[in-house]
Amino acid sequence: MVAPQPFYQDRGTPIALRQVLQALSEIGRPVDLLTYPIGTDVEYPGLRIFRAGNPLGYRSVPVGLSVRKLVLDVSLVAALRARLVRERYLAVHAVEEAAFPAVILARRHGVPVLYDMQSSLPEQLSRLPGFRTGPARRLLERAERWLVRHSSLIVTSAGLAARVRATAPDVPVREWHFPSAPRHAERRTVEALRARLGIDPASPVVLYSGTFEAYQGLPELIGAIPAVRACYPAAVFVFVGADGSSEVLAPAQPLIAAGALRIVERQPRDEMPAFLGLADVLVSPRAYGGNLPLKIFDYLAADRPIVATDIPTHRSVLSEERAVLVAPRTEALAEGIISVLGDAARARRLAAAGRHYATTHLGWVRFRDSVASLYAELERHALAGR
Repeated sequence: MVAPQPFYQDRGTPIALRQVLQALSEIGRPVDLLTYPIGTDVEYPGLRIFRAGNPLGYRSVPVGLSVRKLVLDVSLVAALRARLVRERYLAVHAVEEAAFPAVILARRHGVPVLYDMQSSLPEQLSRLPGFRTGPARRLLERAERWLVRHSSLIVTSAGLAARVRATAPDVPVREWHFPSAPRHAERRTVEALRARLGIDPASPVVLYSGTFEAYQGLPELIGAIPAVRACYPAAVFVFVGADGSSEVLAPAQPLIAAGALRIVERQPRDEMPAFLGLADVLVSPRAYGGNLPLKIFDYLAADRPIVATDIPTHRSVLSEERAVLVAPRTEALAEGIISVLGDAARARRLAAAGRHYATTHLGWVRFRDSVASLYAELERHALAGR
């Protein structure tokens, strides 16, 4: 497995990878993980971790495209080439942009490639300066089509499989549905967190967790706060996931000063049950993006009502039965949150339906079995190629 991320860190793709690695260990498939020279080692039977070089001594990598990421990707490609020369692998499981060199290098050694498509690269990059023009966009889409058509097998984040099928109908594709194990913090832990954040015991809490990137829709959610507070003056919004300075928070400074909004830095995954337990409403205001955010799986298991934008990505696991789905606009988000805060019976029904779905469809055993099935198919590709 080749993963162009800091591993392990408590953030999106590394969290997903750790779950896959644990499942592979439990089903008895040994794995060599090649990743960035940043992060904490984890130990599972059958797992060996190899790290690419770090010529400039980086200690962190921000989310998204950056010069640091490009430099480390060059080191990762060199390390991948060396590993393929040194070892005989059944297959290469390549995550995100690592699939480009993997397809080229692994195919030279007769090794099939599983492309782990956590996001659509053209979709992610087209929002950045330099990638917004028509020619740049077309070049990115052409590169993605090439990659999809030259991969042996593809597994995508929930919501992206349709994009792959439209591009390459003959390439086998599956979707990740990550486990959503219910984990609840003790009441006294939640109460201590509320006190630490300075939130009155009677105040309803609306919570968002995740990165503060533009596609997450935080400007619209920030814009909804005054309307919600007009109906529920004691309501407090909590955003968990801040990582350094963020331009998106500039318009929120008056709300922070007034006590309407609390900003919390990114938290270790083990701390998140207390934050989810603090919430009266969980919100995912995502504006765009084809890949389902991992937080939705945790939201479903948290036994709390969800308000989410009505975009195809969310629809891959959410429905009106287990969430309030609204247009990705400020007014709609405010109305959705107000509707949940004002109807306790409806809030309980939504929370119970989400938890039932998580328990029934997103348990660990089901996920482990899906990993076993995926790798059995990959093995068939490998044996057929020999």
